[in-house]
Amino acid sequence: MVARSLGKTFSLTPEGEEVGFTPRRKRIVVEALKPVSFAVSAGESIGIIGQNGSGKSTLLSLIAGSESQSTGSILVSSQPTLLSVSAALQQHLTGLQNVRLGLLAKGLSLSEAKNIELEVAQWADIGDAIHRPMKTYSSGMGARLRFAIATAVPPKVLLVDEALATGDAAFNARARSRMNSFLDNAATVFLASHSINEVRNQCKRVLWLHEGELIADGPTDQVTRFYRKWTTLSSEGDRKTAAQMIRRMKRDFVPKQIILDSEAAKMLDDTGPAGSS
Repeated sequence: MVARSLGKTFSLTPEGEEVGFTPRRKRIVVEALKPVSFAVSAGESIGIIGQNGSGKSTLLSLIAGSESQSTGSILVSSQPTLLSVSAALQQHLTGLQNVRLGLLAKGLSLSEAKNIELEVAQWADIGDAIHRPMKTYSSGMGARLRFAIATAVPPKVLLVDEALATGDAAFNARARSRMNSFLDNAATVFLASHSINEVRNQCKRVLWLHEGELIADGPTDQVTRFYRKWTTLSSEGDRKTAAQMIRRMKRDFVPKQIILDSEAAKMLDDTGPAGSS
């Protein structure tokens, strides 16, 4: 996977509604994600950290192709699967009916979906609630079902947006085990989370986003250690030292150029530099 100058800008009315073409004086331009560039090899586990509004979910949406980029390109070897706690299921349908719809949406035939839908439902482990409408579910039950559907067919690229934080400890352990099995089979996993411990347990590399800008791309232990120190400085009101740390991170932890692995280089040869997901 290769991202080159990938960015997203929204044009909003003064009331906060997204708009298309409109006179400049009547719109507010918001850079949700400033142009970022990085390369990821198959089998890597990447954490994405940052405060609310830093661009984590926007980056995942661009990688997944559910949002169109304003700048740059994203090249992927296979269609990513985005798992988000806000992912919409049909609230008036039962959990089991949503399982079947989700499997069909992932490209399975009707017979293939029927063959594994009960197994997927059982993995979600929500008991008799599987036969009730989704609108009766708690947030944790919905998260279990979404995760079970999204990971029913092992994806080559899995994007997780805060989904593991909504389950209980036993569910989170099962989810981590399943994600580890993906990594063992050379799947690529992106995990956007506020839980630094979750990122440290799951990921070997971290992207730190701050106000829509990539300020660090490096080993998990190093980047998360600085991030924790920065959050402490910010919470204590030491803005000067916190700002100095941001500048240091941008200087020392953002690659000046993308070094392509052989797979990424082949993708560029096949699609050209303007290709996107």
